[in-house]
Amino acid sequence: MASARVLERCRALVRPALVEAVGTLHPWTGEMAAYALGWSDTTGAADSGGSQGKGVRQALAVLGAEAVGADDTKAVPGAVAVELVHTFSLLHDDIMDGDALRRQRPAVWKAYGTGPAVLTGDALLAQAVTTLAEVPGRHAAAAVRCLCRTLNDLVYGQAQDLRFERLPWYGPGAIGPKQYRSMAEHKTGALLGCALALGAILGGAPDRTVTTLERAGRHLGLAFQAVDDILGIWGDPAVTGKPVHADLRRGKKTYPMLAALAGEGRAAHELAVLLDPPQPLDHEAAARVAALVEELGGRTATRDEARRHLDTARGALRDASLTHTAAQQLDRLFTYVLDRTV
Repeated sequence: MASARVLERCRALVRPALVEAVGTLHPWTGEMAAYALGWSDTTGAADSGGSQGKGVRQALAVLGAEAVGADDTKAVPGAVAVELVHTFSLLHDDIMDGDALRRQRPAVWKAYGTGPAVLTGDALLAQAVTTLAEVPGRHAAAAVRCLCRTLNDLVYGQAQDLRFERLPWYGPGAIGPKQYRSMAEHKTGALLGCALALGAILGGAPDRTVTTLERAGRHLGLAFQAVDDILGIWGDPAVTGKPVHADLRRGKKTYPMLAALAGEGRAAHELAVLLDPPQPLDHEAAARVAALVEELGGRTATRDEARRHLDTARGALRDASLTHTAAQQLDRLFTYVLDRTV
């Protein structure tokens, strides 16, 4: 698959600098960071079976630089920064969501403790900013500003996501698609947009091109989050590494749920009844909710939502003057986002 080759090429390019960045941390936080990145086990020994993630964000940074005609090495500090920020966000999100598993292994907070996991996330965040601040030349300041704006967006989106869990599913105070999209753009779209923008910034692109690429990445992120929502309900735990129906049990307001609740008839009424009790859903109730959401078109509507945002992202790419090869590879990567199963 062409997208897999692109991801592998970009991971191989970025890996030495990423290892070097993690190597600057305190040995203990460095060990936990290496575990989070799938490089090692809890003893610090190399783990050949550990999942190192897809590397979508670092690939976007590399392709962002190549798309504006720059050498791929220009993007490496940006790719390292977004990968460190992504890992930091996963460490903290797992704690806030109570997720015990990440990539088919115990989450860092389960393996090492909550305090150490928080500290490791903080260390990764600090190193991400440092990595960009130390880029030689005139583009470092713009790159740091871009990353800092994104960090504010990530916090904003996570705050929305957590708050939404406390809001009712329907009636007064319930959220709708507009609020959901705001959350998804801040929580997921911002970092993908930042990845493309950093590649372009470090590649010396004009502001207009940087803005266009960032917009494309944000819409890609909305599509990415929509697919994540599907996997959160119907994904295979053996593939996703997360418990079945994890999002349903936490009461997460995801797009399939919101689309299903807009339906009518017997199935919609049954769904509303099942979601009414304040206590978490048990296994049987969660399975029934998932079936009703699919019956009410929630999965189909979410796939359509993902396609719409991918189309918008592709339109943004067409509005920019990009190198042909990198534009093609970005297009393939966008398709991968829609078709992924993990």
